[in-house]
Amino acid sequence: MEVSFYLRKELLNKNGLAPIRMHITFNGQLIKKSIKGVNTKPDQWKDKRMRIRANYKTEEYNFHVEYNQILDDLEERIRDIERYALLNKVELTKEFILDKLEQKQKINIEHDFFDTFNEYIESQKPISAKNTTKGRITVRNFLKDFSSYTGKQLLLDNIDISFFEEFRKYSYEQKNINNNYFSKIISILKTFMTWASDREYHNNHKYLKFNAPEEEIEVICLTPDELLMLYNFEFESDRLDKTRDLYCFGCFTGLRFSDLRNLAKSSLYKDYLKGNIIKTKNKDHFVPLNKYSIAILDKYKNTPFQPIPIISSQNANKYIKECCKIVGIDTITTITRYKGSVRQDETRPKYGFITMHTGRKTFATVSLILGMGERFVKSITGHKRDSSFRRYVKFSQQDIQKQMENTWDKL
Repeated sequence: MEVSFYLRKELLNKNGLAPIRMHITFNGQLIKKSIKGVNTKPDQWKDKRMRIRANYKTEEYNFHVEYNQILDDLEERIRDIERYALLNKVELTKEFILDKLEQKQKINIEHDFFDTFNEYIESQKPISAKNTTKGRITVRNFLKDFSSYTGKQLLLDNIDISFFEEFRKYSYEQKNINNNYFSKIISILKTFMTWASDREYHNNHKYLKFNAPEEEIEVICLTPDELLMLYNFEFESDRLDKTRDLYCFGCFTGLRFSDLRNLAKSSLYKDYLKGNIIKTKNKDHFVPLNKYSIAILDKYKNTPFQPIPIISSQNANKYIKECCKIVGIDTITTITRYKGSVRQDETRPKYGFITMHTGRKTFATVSLILGMGERFVKSITGHKRDSSFRRYVKFSQQDIQKQMENTWDKL
């Protein structure tokens, strides 16, 4: 890329001042750009140096220092744009060059997008739960797939509204993800971009305008009757028996599956347990035990499975569906998800939607239905966001209304 400055003598104003125009040549192409606010008299312009000389003929100051600095800065900016394009393997186009010239912030030359994302992941590992780190890696890989599929080079400086719209279209149409998963990806991306901005890796803040709100989704959980039916069922299979106990223990304590798998004997006391919550890193989290959870612990006392059986998440989610199917938890259930503006309904027997995480949802919902106060339920589950917890309150109110109707309809 070559940069030249020319005085447009044919455009003298009434004060005898002519404007200056910049020429940028690259790949046989020419960009002409007027330099706003920079002008001088023809006899004060030096063609060979392409700069303004000091006004020695009169005492009137001609701003040659300030104007020449503007020209120097523009020339340096063109050099930065060229280096940026070479380092990031970006094709030089008229649109690209003009866009970079319009940006007021300093151009980021050194920091590759994915190298920086890797740095972000590694820097957060010591203070993040394992699953949180795993989620960031998944988002990084998702962005890599987008870049590969579209041929779009991701740069810290081009994460803007245009990127957002193209990425959203790719996510819905090619990856077929729903709105809430897209919202999670955008949340992680924005957190990463803020982290990079705090370290002065870029000055691009267009990403702050990205808007991908979560949608409220149905609460899939067991009713009190279904829970007791599952708890009391006698399975012939030892595999299913252990899966049921692990799941029901989650239903009776509100613990996440990750915390169930990390439960230690040292965490157990007579009528409560204390443990470290992996996701929120809450130490010595207090969970009271009821007669059902105590009975499950007693069942495995002094066995190789103490305190409770451990099953991989993949197998546990598979086996608990099998358990619920055998028990007869098969009410036809429909869930609704949106992918962009497209509504997608999925209908199947209820056991097809049951996963280990629904145990925690079952605890919260059943506790509210049975009359436990909201703040006590939140204390046990460790919910920090009201928006997440309010779904259970709403669900329990609907269930109470249904019970009222079913009862009084018999009158």
